Amino acid sequence: MEEWVGQQWHRLITRAAQTDHPAAAVGLEEVQRTLGLLFRAGGGPGAAKLGAGTAQAVGGPRGWLQRVAGSGRQAHLAQREPERMNLPPRIAVFSERHLNRALYLWLASMGAVWDEAAQAGAGWVADNRAAERRVLQRFPGLAPSWQQLLRAQLALRPDPARLPAAEQASERALQAALAASLAGEETDAAGAWRALTPDRLAPVWVWLSPASTQAATDTPGRELAETPAPREEETPTVHDDTRRRARRTDEATQRGGLMMFFRAESILSWGEYVKVHRATDDDPDAQAARVADDFDTLSLAQGGERLASRVRFDLDLPSAAADDLPLGPGQTLPEWDWRQRRLLPEHCVVQTLAPRDPAPWSPPTALRATARRVRRHLERWQAAPGWRRGLPEGEALDLDAWVQHRSDHRASPTGTAEARVFARRERSERSLATLLLADLSQSTDAHVWPAAGQPAGPSQRVIDLIREALYVFGQALAPSGDPFEMLGFSSVRRQLRVHELKAFGQPWDAQALARVGALRPGYYTRMGAAVRWATRRLGERPEHQRLLLLLTDGKPNDLDHYEGRHGVEDTREAVQAARAAGLTPFCISMEDDTVTPLAYLFGNQGYCRVRQPQQLVHRLAQIHAQLASGH
Repeated sequence: MEEWVGQQWHRLITRAAQTDHPAAAVGLEEVQRTLGLLFRAGGGPGAAKLGAGTAQAVGGPRGWLQRVAGSGRQAHLAQREPERMNLPPRIAVFSERHLNRALYLWLASMGAVWDEAAQAGAGWVADNRAAERRVLQRFPGLAPSWQQLLRAQLALRPDPARLPAAEQASERALQAALAASLAGEETDAAGAWRALTPDRLAPVWVWLSPASTQAATDTPGRELAETPAPREEETPTVHDDTRRRARRTDEATQRGGLMMFFRAESILSWGEYVKVHRATDDDPDAQAARVADDFDTLSLAQGGERLASRVRFDLDLPSAAADDLPLGPGQTLPEWDWRQRRLLPEHCVVQTLAPRDPAPWSPPTALRATARRVRRHLERWQAAPGWRRGLPEGEALDLDAWVQHRSDHRASPTGTAEARVFARRERSERSLATLLLADLSQSTDAHVWPAAGQPAGPSQRVIDLIREALYVFGQALAPSGDPFEMLGFSSVRRQLRVHELKAFGQPWDAQALARVGALRPGYYTRMGAAVRWATRRLGERPEHQRLLLLLTDGKPNDLDHYEGRHGVEDTREAVQAARAAGLTPFCISMEDDTVTPLAYLFGNQGYCRVRQPQQLVHRLAQIHAQLASGH
C-alpha cells in the first residue's frame, strides 16, 4: 500500500510540474526520415547517425512544483558529435505543433553545418551563431520559421530581474545574443558571450549543446568482444538506442595496508569471504535503461577478471591445434584512412584458411526440399529473356540512355551521334560470375527468434541460417553452369581470415558441403578488407557480369581503431572501388535498422534488410536472380 501511494503521488506531482505542451508534442520517429534527408542535403556526413540523445543537466529557475517533484534539472537538448547527431526524442516546448516540428528541422540543419561552422576556442554562443548564418545561407527558405522560433524562444526566457544576482548577468548576455541573431548582428561587442555555458542557463532549445570532450574509446590494453550469444535460458536482449554521456574511470578497489586492532585468531573466519562483482555476477536488471536515464554521465570502469579472461580465451588466443589450417602465405591489402583521405599500403594481411578434417555434413530433409524449390525458381529466371539496351530501335524506351543522350546533345549540339535509346527483350548467352561473401564474426553466434505474428518455434543461431543459405545457394546455382565462389570471413588485429568454402575452379561436391558444415563463428568484422579481397578474386574473372553478394549481421569493427567512422568509411571506399572495377556489389543484412548506415555504404539500391532472418534463404536466391537478369 505504501509503495502504491508513493507511485501515485510521484505521478501526480510530476504531471503537475510539467511546463511543456503534450497536446502539441512531436516525436522524433514522426520526422526522422525527413530529418535524415535534410541533414544529408545540408552537408552532414553520410556516416553520422541521427538518433535520440539522453537528457543533460541544465540550469535556470525552477518553480516550487518542480522543486517538490525533483524535476526541471535535466532536459533533452540537441547535440552534434563526430559520428552522431543527437536529437530530443520528443519536442513539446511550444504550444503550437508546427513550431515544435520546425524546431526539429532547424536543429537537424544546424547539425549538418556544425563541422564547418564550429571553431576551436570560439565558445558555445559563437559556434551556434556561426552555424545559424551558414544554415540560412544554405537553406534560405528556413528564415521565416527561424525568426518565429527565435521570438518564441525569447518569450520563454526567464526575467533576469527575478533571478539570483549571480545569474542575472549571464541571462542578460544570452538574451542579448538571441536578440542579435534575430536582428542580424554579427559582433560580440562586450565579449560577454564567450564565457556562457548551457549548464548554467535555462535550456536554449534552438541551439546545439556542446559535445562531450572525452572520446568514447576503450582503455588501452583492454579488449572487448562482440556480444556473445545468449544461453538457452536467457531472454533476448532489449536494445536501447538512446545516446548517453559516459566517461572512463578506474575501478575503485580497496587495497590499503592492514592494521589489526583485534585478536589475530579471528582471521580464520576471513576464509568465508567471497568477492561479488556486481557488474557481472548479479541477475540482469530489467529496469537498467530507466536507471541509466537518471544519471547525467555514466562512469564506465574496466573491471572484473572473469569477463576479461573469458574474452581472451574465446577470441584472442586460439591454440594452434584447434585453429584452421592456413593455405599458403598471407597477402597484403591496403586500407582507407578517412582522415588523411588516402589508402594506407600493405595495412592488412589476408590469410586463407581451411577447416581441419571437416566431418561430412548432411543437411536435413526439409532444407533439401527448399533447395529444390529454389533451384526450379532460378531456372525459370534464367530461361526468361533479358533486356538488351542501347539499341537504335526497340520495344521500350531506355530512360537512362535517353537522359545520357540528351545531356550529350546539350553539351555538343553539333554532334551527329545516333540516338541509341531503346531496349528489346532477347534471349542471349549468359556471362555471369558470382562471389558470395559471408560474415563469420562472433556476432553470428547470436540467436534469433521468430518474429511477431510468425509461428512459434525454437531459436536459431545466425551462423546456422547463413550455413543454410550457403547450402541452398550452392545447390540451386551449381546445375546452371554459372561459375561461383563462396568465401567466409572474420578478422582479428588487421588480419583478415578468409575461409575458402568453394573456389571458382572447384566443384560443388561433398568436400565443399563439409566445409560449409564446419563453419563456426569467431573474431571480428573488418568488412572493408573482405570486400577488397573479394574484389581482387572476382576481378580476375572474364565474365561480363560479376556479382559480389555480402551476407552480414553487423557493422564493421575490429580490435584496433577499426570502429565507428573509420570502419564505415573504409568499407564505403572498398565498395566504391568494387563498382569502379566493373563489379556489382550488393549487401544482404540481418541486423537492426538503426545500427549500420547501409545506404551510405552500398547506395540506396545496393542493399536489402532481411526483416525475418528465417527468410534469408529465399531472399538470397531472389536477389541473385534479379541482379543477374538486370532488374
